[in-house]
Amino acid sequence: MAKATSQCEWLGLQEALQKFVSGEATHQSAGHIKPSHWYVACRLVLEGGFDPEDITPRPPFAVTAKGDKKVLSFVEGSGGGGERTILGGLKTKNVDVVVSKEGVGPVLAVSVKGTLNAFRNLTNRMEEAVGDCTNLHISYPTLVYGFAHVMSANRAGTNVNPNDVAIESDGRVSDSIVRYHDVLSRLAGRSDLRDDPTKYEAVALALVKPGKKSAGEVLSSFPASSSPLLLKDFFQKLYDQYDRRFVYAAPSLDSVTKRNEWKLADDIAEDVRLAGYEPRTET
Repeated sequence: MAKATSQCEWLGLQEALQKFVSGEATHQSAGHIKPSHWYVACRLVLEGGFDPEDITPRPPFAVTAKGDKKVLSFVEGSGGGGERTILGGLKTKNVDVVVSKEGVGPVLAVSVKGTLNAFRNLTNRMEEAVGDCTNLHISYPTLVYGFAHVMSANRAGTNVNPNDVAIESDGRVSDSIVRYHDVLSRLAGRSDLRDDPTKYEAVALALVKPGKKSAGEVLSSFPASSSPLLLKDFFQKLYDQYDRRFVYAAPSLDSVTKRNEWKLADDIAEDVRLAGYEPRTET
């Protein structure tokens, strides 16, 4: 087994989620979910246009100026680790992935939760999600906050405890997860800093296939295409809200807050991992 690392690595989505469902790292150490944090951090750079220096954990990329262009390159082993502590209205909170701007503070944050079993206990997760969101929005009402929850799509009939079943024998998603989806949908879509502080700007829910052949694949049939919790829409919702609050509403700060458009160095442009991203490149 490869030695676990605490440094942010450049991973594709399926690779990150494969580590989540594989059991390669212990649940107690949170090693199973850390790769998903790294995927989020890397995507905020490559696709979101945020400077890696502004992100915790720091992604393994570097930015150099070439005339009026910003060249993004991959630097193996340069990633950072850890979480960022944010002062909330009620208590401090360690947040999985945070973008913070000098002179402005935390502007975008993402909490990533992972559940491998015990799906009947999702009520506790809901209470945590509401509390965390409210706590941070009290101190930072402009903060663009996302919540992503990934779950192992355990199927009935595969030596799985009934309490750990996500997919029933007839292919239906378990009632506990459907109920959780419906409640979680009510926490999504905060579109203005004066809106309900208990709501997130974006929420995503994904069932991840375990097993050797399809490990790490996201189940495409749930949530439904009409759901506000689709992972494929999650990041764009965050970017849109960020631009509205920190760029369009404050043009005098755009030298600090405007998202970058990259010129990709060859080491990134030719890397197979780029296939899973839609990089924000100059037009």
